[in-house]
Amino acid sequence: MFFRQPLLGDVSEPSRTAEGSAVKLSDMGREAAFRYVDLFAGIGGFHAMLDHAGGRCVYISEIDSEARETYLRNWVDPLPGGERPTINMDITTATPDHGQVEVPSHDVLAAGFPCQPFSKSGFQRGMEEARGTLFWNIARILEDRRPAVVLLENVRNIAGPRHTHEWEVIIETLRTIGYRVSSTPSVFSPHLLPPARGGTPQVRDRVFILGTYVGPRRSRVEVPPTVVRAAVDDWDPMAWEVSWILDPDDDIPGIERFRLSATEEEWIDTWDDLVRSMWRLKGLRLPGFPLWADDWHPERSLDADWLARLPRWKSDILRKNARFYDDNKALIDAWRKRNPGFAGFPDSRRKLEWQAQDSPSLWDTVMHFRPSGIRAKAPTYLPALVAITQTSIIGSRRRRITPHEAARLQGLPRNFSFEGQRLQASYKQVGNGVAVGAAWHVFREHVLRDAADLPSPLVAAVRRAPLNPLQDSPSAPAMRRYAAHADASSTAG
Repeated sequence: MFFRQPLLGDVSEPSRTAEGSAVKLSDMGREAAFRYVDLFAGIGGFHAMLDHAGGRCVYISEIDSEARETYLRNWVDPLPGGERPTINMDITTATPDHGQVEVPSHDVLAAGFPCQPFSKSGFQRGMEEARGTLFWNIARILEDRRPAVVLLENVRNIAGPRHTHEWEVIIETLRTIGYRVSSTPSVFSPHLLPPARGGTPQVRDRVFILGTYVGPRRSRVEVPPTVVRAAVDDWDPMAWEVSWILDPDDDIPGIERFRLSATEEEWIDTWDDLVRSMWRLKGLRLPGFPLWADDWHPERSLDADWLARLPRWKSDILRKNARFYDDNKALIDAWRKRNPGFAGFPDSRRKLEWQAQDSPSLWDTVMHFRPSGIRAKAPTYLPALVAITQTSIIGSRRRRITPHEAARLQGLPRNFSFEGQRLQASYKQVGNGVAVGAAWHVFREHVLRDAADLPSPLVAAVRRAPLNPLQDSPSAPAMRRYAAHADASSTAG
């Protein structure tokens, strides 16, 4: 076995004064409403949110050297020497099997613990994979330090049907230590928040696990999830515009690094010819199923026995493509004749996934070059940033988004810096990050709901903090659009 059980002994009830946990950090030079630790910290999404809430970071752990460099540059280096948190490079060294952990006392523990064991893009071995044991390091800290609130973030699949056992183990472990948590996951995405609450135009469904320390005798009471996956304040997610997070092209240093190549433009131009032809000649948009141009043949030519041997999903797509060809034969044949170079495109570029509704041109969409084909979406909100390739392409700009723009999709400020780092490292760090607005929303809702069981300075600080934690991440047009939306909703009401 790779794993050991956490040391779940006789955990007593918390001991706190009526004043809660506000302490004078004499070695740091100012009073903090609460103290927090940031584990598996990445580039500081939780840090941005918890600083906004009035907290002081006292401990950071991040094993990736490039991500840690980005974190320190943006969040730690600007601080006076006496206010800087302890930096740890490997949390396993600070959480011994026996004895006290090497993490200072704190009120909030935040951790975006590694998602690879639970991600659909990984092997899905869950806690059988060695990295899954890192949850036990979190449990060790919770045992010894018993912070008032624990806030964990992971991919949605951690609570999916293939990981039922892992989910139950996580919830049971937290309850045994003394944390009241919901067995129903809180799933949320930043695109469900309006700009005035820290939303950004990115669909990024993540599971948040939030717990309040109440001791083992009270932790077994079932509670509802902190939030539900629904738009907040009657916000319409389709009101987002990707342009709100884009920089002017003239302000982007080395912009040529992000522009499409001539070959990539040819791929898009060729498919765009088909999109425009469908609108012009038939008044129709492309269908929503994957278009596989190599399989555009008359349906009567398909072999029924061969189709029956294929997976159901594949045979369905082949039939739909054949019918699409039958319905549009003259248009498609003319398009092929106009674009003889299409036959020489890579296999994945002879496929198109149209998810852009009524966009009149491929150049009006947001695109991704995927192994499964070119995917086109309406320019409202972007798919989740990921820690691999497939960087979003803004058709109207004929370029990919920059790491700076991607950081703002996560809610990081405009002065956030990746100075001196490789592009791929910067994209990876953002893709692995926490969305500041979504994290703030679930944390705020949790603290306000459980206020009676939490230290009063923590609750007061969260209540005082502005609803929008993003500083200058949303553009002026985004805020104006939300104000107009709010005014319209108020008038309608």
